[in-house]
Amino acid sequence: MDIGVVFPQTEFGSNPAAIKDYAQTAEALGYTHILAYDHVLGANPDRPGGWHGPYTYQTPFHEVFTLFSFMAAVTKQIEFVTGILILPQRQTALAAKQAAELAVLSGGRFRMGVGIGWNAVEYTALNEDFSNRGKRVEEQIDVMRKLWSQELVTYEGKWHSIPDAGINPLPKSPIPIWLGGHHDNVLRRVATIGDGWMPNYRTAAEAQPSLEKIKQYATEAGRNPDEIGLHPRVVYGEGDQNALHDIMEDWDALGANHISLNTMGSKFTTAQHIGAMRTFAGIFSLGK
Repeated sequence: MDIGVVFPQTEFGSNPAAIKDYAQTAEALGYTHILAYDHVLGANPDRPGGWHGPYTYQTPFHEVFTLFSFMAAVTKQIEFVTGILILPQRQTALAAKQAAELAVLSGGRFRMGVGIGWNAVEYTALNEDFSNRGKRVEEQIDVMRKLWSQELVTYEGKWHSIPDAGINPLPKSPIPIWLGGHHDNVLRRVATIGDGWMPNYRTAAEAQPSLEKIKQYATEAGRNPDEIGLHPRVVYGEGDQNALHDIMEDWDALGANHISLNTMGSKFTTAQHIGAMRTFAGIFSLGK
């Protein structure tokens, strides 16, 4: 099971030197990937109609493609993962272009987790339809895979029209697309078109019923369920070594291919986030 980290951007700040140190330290400690959350805009809680989301306009979020491009330039091996990119609030061809560029410049060190999001304010500001985002994402994935694998694409879908055009440069191989979310429609997408699932459950026991559904839907669709990856996260919390061991073992037993340590939400300083990353690496003997 590959072990990575969630970049704690809501608490980490914007100092380029600190971000560079974080990425290089994660790589040096033996973590296999850095995962980052995605939001473009934060809403004002005092706006007309109010606001009840977990993030506001005061919550920092780095733009993921730019962030990972910066990190890729100062590292050599570590992989970068969006967990998740809110795809339907973006123009599909542009997102495909950005992802392809990151894959090219990082030497293929990019895995794309996508989801439909929950923030209607972002969709409004980005001029995309919040109400049909689930339906559109399936066509978006189809379009991106074609753009990543063909020099020229002619496409006529319900929401996309490409008149014999293509991306250049192309990634050397198609970028893996993993899906996040728990709704039954999401589980069916994972089973039929996803390379893997990124659950938001904290424990393997919570995730198991949904994972069984994915396996069932995959079998019904003629896919081998074992070919669908599983990438959960583990919350650092107070750093209880026994609790962390138990959580990791449970996810491993459930078949997780990747897992990410999440220190975000601990209200750590920049130094404390890096310190927790070091402690966790020591507990699990990463890089040895």
